[in-house]
Amino acid sequence: MLHMPQDTPYLSTKAKQQNSYDAIVVGSGISGGWAAKELCELGLKVLLLERGREVRHPNYPTAGLAPWDFPHRLSLDRSDRERSPIQSRHYSYREDNKHFYIDDRENPYEEVKRFDWIRGDVVGGRSLLWGRQCYRLSDLDFEANLRQGIGVDWPIRYKDIAPWYDHAERFIGVSGNADRVPHLPDGKYQPPMAMNCVEEYFSSQVAAKFADRRVIMGRTANLTQPVKGRGQCQYRDLCHRGCPYGAYFSTNASTLPAAFATGKLTLKSGSLVNRVLYDRDDRGNKGGVHAKGRATGVEVIDRDTGKVEEYFARLIFLNAATLATAFILLNSRSERWPEGLGNGSGQVGRNLMDHHKSHGVSGIVPGFEDKYYYGRRPTGLYIPRWQNFSGEHRDYIRGFGYEGAASRAGGRAHSDAEIGSSLKDAAVEPGPWNISFSGFGECLPYQENRVILNTDKKDKWGRNTLSVDAEFRENERAMNRDMIVAMQEMLDAAGCKDIHAGAGMSFPGNANHEMGTARMGRDPRTSVLNGFNQLHEVGNVFITDGSFMTSSGSANPSLTYMAMTARAAHYAVEELKKGNI
Repeated sequence: MLHMPQDTPYLSTKAKQQNSYDAIVVGSGISGGWAAKELCELGLKVLLLERGREVRHPNYPTAGLAPWDFPHRLSLDRSDRERSPIQSRHYSYREDNKHFYIDDRENPYEEVKRFDWIRGDVVGGRSLLWGRQCYRLSDLDFEANLRQGIGVDWPIRYKDIAPWYDHAERFIGVSGNADRVPHLPDGKYQPPMAMNCVEEYFSSQVAAKFADRRVIMGRTANLTQPVKGRGQCQYRDLCHRGCPYGAYFSTNASTLPAAFATGKLTLKSGSLVNRVLYDRDDRGNKGGVHAKGRATGVEVIDRDTGKVEEYFARLIFLNAATLATAFILLNSRSERWPEGLGNGSGQVGRNLMDHHKSHGVSGIVPGFEDKYYYGRRPTGLYIPRWQNFSGEHRDYIRGFGYEGAASRAGGRAHSDAEIGSSLKDAAVEPGPWNISFSGFGECLPYQENRVILNTDKKDKWGRNTLSVDAEFRENERAMNRDMIVAMQEMLDAAGCKDIHAGAGMSFPGNANHEMGTARMGRDPRTSVLNGFNQLHEVGNVFITDGSFMTSSGSANPSLTYMAMTARAAHYAVEELKKGNI
């Protein structure tokens, strides 16, 4: 039985020495892998703790299997849905990669309102499962809260993070174009993947008929040229199984090998981090604003044995992903922190955001019957936000972008009228061209959207759980309606036929871009972290997963997590050297 901690949770001196490191990183996903790499390369002895099972590159169990090698031909059966009723709400949960996802039965949470908490449960986390779209935020995003008096102001601007975007893109390998969209800054790219003929046509039609809209090639963390230790994309479109070529960025193929190469990384999988340890009397520095005590380590439960162990470090990076990091902070209660570690502002767990998705708009593109394409390209088109820059009068603020692609439908082999040789001919005759898009829109930071520590319901290991109380509101609903209308306009302007729009919008969590819960800000009274992702009130704890986001923007956020993690790691090590941490 886990108990309410005291403020000085030390083991014996010998045990503490055996379990001590320079830095502890919690979580091995996109940001955690980056934290481990940067801290190791900066000379620190690092312990990387991951709750999930071991997965070592390039040994991904289903990467080379054909569809007929799976009992249900890539479909889920009843037992899959019973094991993971939450995970199976997401399109990416399939028979060929279900082993990467969490078991919902062992990891319950309360949905006060529906929230699709999609979670990996392996080393590498969702870096093995992400969509790999890489876009920079701009000052359109960083200044939005201040301009509109919403939430709190970001403590950084684009110039602060631009060099770290460069750093991240060069290392992970992002293919894309320099598109010269002012509010979607260009980066350091490998050669782009190519549009097919219908996509080129659609892009030209939109450019000709809508002065404010651009259709560009998706910027994706799939290599078009090999880099050290990784091969280029083979156009298999099996990224969700894990890539044995290392052709897309994942912790397993990229940051983890780099960290191991330093000889300074220890990885412990199957490690459930329950709370951060805190010593209110340990000042650990020369004075100043952080001379209030500091974190000394973490408490870990072995997921196989249930054994509780403590690990110690001078520096702690929390990268467990937004909701899990909020859990760790809220569960790190003590006499000094009755509402959770570093939660003097009361903002831990609040301001939970996720992008909202439309259910898609598609149409048939006449012509081009003599054209086809080769391979299975792992990215598509992107239409950056164009709404609400200046002067517009819409019924919502902020904006949205689209992801989409064009392809040819399958043949006529399903027709009852075909038999024998005509059936064979129909099977290889491609159908018409189709183009489709889904929108991703910004969610405002509402304080009422939050997670709360649930001490009444425990998980398999006896840990407290979370209650999630979040919803999209009228601003998001109005924006989502406009997503559908605007895409119908573009498809119609391009001459598409049989335009079909899906009804409704996603629930929070289902875009898999959850953010907030430990936001950055300038004032410790209204935010959790400073401009370097450092806890205002506990100076040796940093958070660089999606928790730190002060607003969501409309573009995919993972590249920002990577850049901010690298920036925070370099800052933290410099502060260690100066004796300020």
